[in-house]
Amino acid sequence: MKNYINILLLVFMSTTTFAQENKLCQGHYWTEDEANAVMKQFKSEWNDLESWEKRRDRIKRGIIEGMQLEKMPKITGNFNTVIHSKREMDGYIVENIAIESFPGFYVSGNLYRPTGDKEKYAAILSPHGHLADKRYTHYIQKRAAVLARMGAVVFAYDMIGYGENDQTIHKMPIALLLQTYNSQRVLDYLISRPDVDATRIGMTGGSGGGTQTFMLTAIDQRITVSVPAVQVSAHFFGGCVCESGMPVHQSNDHQTNNVEIAALCAPRPLLMISDGGDWTSNTPRVEYPYVQKVYAQYNAENRVENVHLPLERHDYAYSKRAAAYNFLKHHLKLPYNTPYDDGFDESYVTILSADELKVFDAVHPRPKDALIGEQAIMKYLNIGL
Repeated sequence: MKNYINILLLVFMSTTTFAQENKLCQGHYWTEDEANAVMKQFKSEWNDLESWEKRRDRIKRGIIEGMQLEKMPKITGNFNTVIHSKREMDGYIVENIAIESFPGFYVSGNLYRPTGDKEKYAAILSPHGHLADKRYTHYIQKRAAVLARMGAVVFAYDMIGYGENDQTIHKMPIALLLQTYNSQRVLDYLISRPDVDATRIGMTGGSGGGTQTFMLTAIDQRITVSVPAVQVSAHFFGGCVCESGMPVHQSNDHQTNNVEIAALCAPRPLLMISDGGDWTSNTPRVEYPYVQKVYAQYNAENRVENVHLPLERHDYAYSKRAAAYNFLKHHLKLPYNTPYDDGFDESYVTILSADELKVFDAVHPRPKDALIGEQAIMKYLNIGL
């Protein structure tokens, strides 16, 4: 078996010379067989908590250095929040919101929160994957509304270049950096709110939103519960520059993948949602056992789960949302104030139109200082590749 693994490692190393030279691991970087062998190799490089945490720290440093996160502005407060159009629905409230991520750049979205007068709520970051107007879809609205009625303040926000986050195109060179930084600023904002309990912060998204979820969770301990859906894969590194367009997986002295990045959540609660119709089809046999071994070092096996749906495909549909509801309810201690009858009832959610959910309009225009275009943003940040 050891010789077989070594042969496979030699094969994939010889076929990825260019990728290794430029330190990018993109798309289907390894075959499924190669990735299976690599996970065994990774496991051979640590054997206890101390050796794992040494590896963990190198992986975390690789993410921060690879995306040049330390070059981003150090900002506290100053969100210059635009928030309006409060609507009280059946057990939850929806508002349109934008916050300033850094001077001249705005994160657009919707804030869903519970009705009532409880002093402190849990909060959940809700990024999404690749689709032009995904924040307005019925399934994003349902997920955010149900979690709000369950007892959380939920910020559903646009991906770079999509929806109202259109100050630049999506596939700009530093998209991964901007998305991660935007998520940190959303987290900063939520924690700053007087109605949010900073010790109960969740994050969940599917596909590209799953990447955003495990990336931020890996480097920011303030995320206390993480639910990346249909994205944690040993062989697939993300097919977009916003996921693998910066060298966060490989350097001169380390190699990792998204499984290990997701495992950096340990010992905080982690739910990996997978299915049989995409690159997460091997999760119960390859990815999840590795993550379990990491959690075992902390005696925290009870805090990591995998819900695998072998008959389903790449989405964040009802059955996946239901799994997330249960997990987030338990670990964020949500009061569970939502109808349930042989399954979660989402029928009370009012689906609003895109125009109703937009932040910027004639009455609330985008601020005049907005940086427009890739070149203007890159020049302001003074970050090059």
